Amino acid sequence: MSDTDGKKTLGLRGSRPGNVKQSFSHGRTKNVVVETKRKRVVVPKPGAGKPSAGGSSPAGDPSRRPAGISDTEMERRLNALKAAKARESEEAAQREAEEKARAEERERRRAEQEAKEREQREAEQRAREKAEEEERQRREAEEEAKRAAVRAAAEQDAPKAERSAERAPASARPDSGDNARRVDREREREQRQTRGKGRQDGRRSGKLTLSQVTDGEGGRQKSLAAMKRKQERARQKAMGGGAEREKVIREVQLPEAIVVSELANRMAERVADVVKELMKMGMMVTQNQTIDADTAELIIQEFGHKVVRVSDSDVEDVISDIEDAEEDLKPRPPVITIMGHVDHGKTSLLDAIRDAKVVAGEAGGITQHIGAYQVKTDGGTTLTFLDTPGHAAFTSMRSRGAQVTDIVVLVVAADDAVMPQTVEAINHAKAAGVPMIVAINKIDKPEANPTKVRTDLLQHEVVVEAMSGEVQDVEVSAKTGEGLDELLEAIALQAEILELKANPDRPAQGAVIEAQLDVGRGPVATVLIQKGTLRQGDIFVVGEQYGKVRALINDKGERVTEAGPSVPVEVLGLNGTPEAGDVLNVTSTEAQAREIAEYRAQVAKDKRAAAGAATTLEQLMAKAKADENVAELPILVKADVQGSAEAIVQAMEKIGNDEVRVRVLHSGVGAITETDVGLAEASGAPIMGFNVRANASARNTANQKGVEIRYYSVIYDLVDDVKAAASGLLSAEIRENFIGYANIKEVFKVSNVGKVAGCLVTEGVARRSAGVRLLRDNVVIHEGTLKTLKRFKDEVAEVQSGQECGMAFENYDDIRPGDVIEIFEREEVTRSLT
Repeated sequence: MSDTDGKKTLGLRGSRPGNVKQSFSHGRTKNVVVETKRKRVVVPKPGAGKPSAGGSSPAGDPSRRPAGISDTEMERRLNALKAAKARESEEAAQREAEEKARAEERERRRAEQEAKEREQREAEQRAREKAEEEERQRREAEEEAKRAAVRAAAEQDAPKAERSAERAPASARPDSGDNARRVDREREREQRQTRGKGRQDGRRSGKLTLSQVTDGEGGRQKSLAAMKRKQERARQKAMGGGAEREKVIREVQLPEAIVVSELANRMAERVADVVKELMKMGMMVTQNQTIDADTAELIIQEFGHKVVRVSDSDVEDVISDIEDAEEDLKPRPPVITIMGHVDHGKTSLLDAIRDAKVVAGEAGGITQHIGAYQVKTDGGTTLTFLDTPGHAAFTSMRSRGAQVTDIVVLVVAADDAVMPQTVEAINHAKAAGVPMIVAINKIDKPEANPTKVRTDLLQHEVVVEAMSGEVQDVEVSAKTGEGLDELLEAIALQAEILELKANPDRPAQGAVIEAQLDVGRGPVATVLIQKGTLRQGDIFVVGEQYGKVRALINDKGERVTEAGPSVPVEVLGLNGTPEAGDVLNVTSTEAQAREIAEYRAQVAKDKRAAAGAATTLEQLMAKAKADENVAELPILVKADVQGSAEAIVQAMEKIGNDEVRVRVLHSGVGAITETDVGLAEASGAPIMGFNVRANASARNTANQKGVEIRYYSVIYDLVDDVKAAASGLLSAEIRENFIGYANIKEVFKVSNVGKVAGCLVTEGVARRSAGVRLLRDNVVIHEGTLKTLKRFKDEVAEVQSGQECGMAFENYDDIRPGDVIEIFEREEVTRSLT
């Protein structure tokens, strides 16, 4: 206890030092100070906090308030006390709520457990009742079978009893009541024997338990069908035995390979019997294994059935070509293909004939697509024209044009003569076996020379009529219209000679000239009908695609309801974009069309897999090693139509050599999408768009991911750019240029430098930056660079011929007098693909 400023402080007994203290002043207690770790609370002395009789608080009654405490301090302390009590009440309420929640959770879990147990008991009860019902049915069936057997035996024994009764004396004959009692005794004895035998066989008897139902104890339960079969056998036995069923002979369709279980199903035989027969033949197979057609045929014959061999390709028999009768054939318009070199005026000539401006819509005046048009001449003759591109990249497109055509018009410019694509067109026409008419165009030009054209054609075995040949030739001018009438007359004459006919009253068949993915209309195919008539609503299959004709649009953009032979139309309603050159066939049902398309798609997939697979491990390793040394330029190609995409891909495959090649990761028809951008980003490839554009989302994605998209409208611009990019992958060619020689006269040792050769430049010039070789007896013993090149005491950049200098090699000191130093420079030459 200490005394400070007249105050005495006494520590309370039992409290922690420094926590609870009592203050005294002149022997009079003021208040109790309680100090805790969190806060310090001052508790008024007893009676100080009680309200007065008048209801006033100590804060308002200065006489009852402890001395030295202001009204504000007293009010603050009372508020703190109230807040503490409020917190205690809140904590109590929270604890009570938590306790209530825990009680509710326990109650919920208990209810769930009771419901689960109740459901389990109900399931057990249902299983028990089901088992008892089956047992009751089995017993009733057995008793019915026994009663039927007893009745049959009684019926068989009745004649014998009557005969014995007739032979016996009348006194010894039993009456009908005795006979009935005897039969009942025999029946009871047989039932007891049967029950005893059932127990001896280990059959289930007594009360059925749940464990026996779930665990399978008590033996295997017979099905109701087995019960019925047993009852039928007993009935047939009682009636004197049943006759053998007659075997049903079936026609079994046998494909090239079949699963054992499917074979048994088609024969309506047991799978175990089929497996047994295969084991007898030495084949250890299961029901899920596949066997070949020859083995399956032996099994079918062994079981006595008939074999009908079929194959997967039989699905195409529904569209097999039907020979038309002569009386059904009717004349049809001829199909004329315009072919020739680029910029020789093919489309302009066709424009002059059909009085249209198609060339204005082509980029650079070059036809990028195959166009199909119908033209009616002044004489009333209808002609169908096909305009094919003349560029080198469109070889396959020109080939398809020759395959569907009747007459080829070869356009040759009079001022340019025969060119490479002209020769190619001649070869296609000869391969297709179609007649040719030569149209010598641009004769209105001053430099035109038709005679040179006719002479050049002789080199390719094309002899025109002007040179006593059989090929018609007409001089025309697409610009002035000169000679167009003669050309149409020549075409009509050739068509008349061919006597072109087709049957319009049959399912349609045609060839796809071009196909594209149109925004809003979906896949659209330009089809040239060859046989029959295509009508709106027909179901068809074309290549690996199928569909139903939703609309037919002719070459003028008008909707038509049908299209006959030699009529080009746009067909809408495909499920995908077909390949140009595919054949369109009309089928009777959609199921047939879908089945044929799926079969063709699978065959194409198998061919691609077989073409890309190596047959042996050595071939696979050799291919992988060859690919390691070849640099690849990956690209993605999107075009507006299928023919253009195919032509671009073929042109890309021709670019490259043993060191670099172009790899087309993906080619398709339609706008550039986000999927294309994702593929290009993953492979680091640019996207080449030919007459297509990227949609908004694809452009944003390409900008974010840094994918390059290039747009083209002329095909050879695309080819040139890809060729230039591929040339950048070629390693530069290193060339060496010899610039001088120097002879070593003497060798000196210099401190901090090493051996220095005193040389005389005998030829050319010696440069500090050039490479050097050290020759000894004309043998190269070192190649490297110079460490120093000095003339007298100065470091110089080069030394001319006839001057002396000092040379030191980098990291090499084995130099001797008489050695020769060869000085050369290396030059990198950029290579390009031709």
